[in-house]
Amino acid sequence: MTAVQEFTGVFRAEHRQVRDLLLELVRAFGDRDAGRARTLIAAVAEATGPHIRYEEEAMCPQLTGIFGDAYVGKLLANHDGAIRNARELLWLAGHDELTDEQARRGAELTRQILPHVSDCDGLTMMVETLPDDTAGRILSARKAALDAGLDLLTWAATARDRRA
Repeated sequence: MTAVQEFTGVFRAEHRQVRDLLLELVRAFGDRDAGRARTLIAAVAEATGPHIRYEEEAMCPQLTGIFGDAYVGKLLANHDGAIRNARELLWLAGHDELTDEQARRGAELTRQILPHVSDCDGLTMMVETLPDDTAGRILSARKAALDAGLDLLTWAATARDRRA
């Protein structure tokens, strides 16, 4: 298996995992289940911390040559929005009981993240055009991000080069 093929498989699997967690989070807010929402937000943060980290640190710089600075900047801005939404989701789910308005807001914030997950998955088509050694370096950055084990909000607050 080439590094590009390996990357495509793991990248898509990670997006599917996040998609499923976010869809379940929408349901938890719909059910006004704050405890379930807290558990799911933690799972989303755990999954997306390393994922977004290696995207930003290793993949996005390689895609600048394909897309240009403006589109890569849009990807980073989408990450900023997801981080801001995650912070608010954590605050909402921190309540013992959710009001109808809090539940509606939680579902809305979660749905705002979903398009980026599906759009971002399409980036695999562009990574397929990169040399295999470049895909290998992205996979190495992924391993380092996983080894660091920082969830999304911890990484964003401590190790991320830009602030959301």
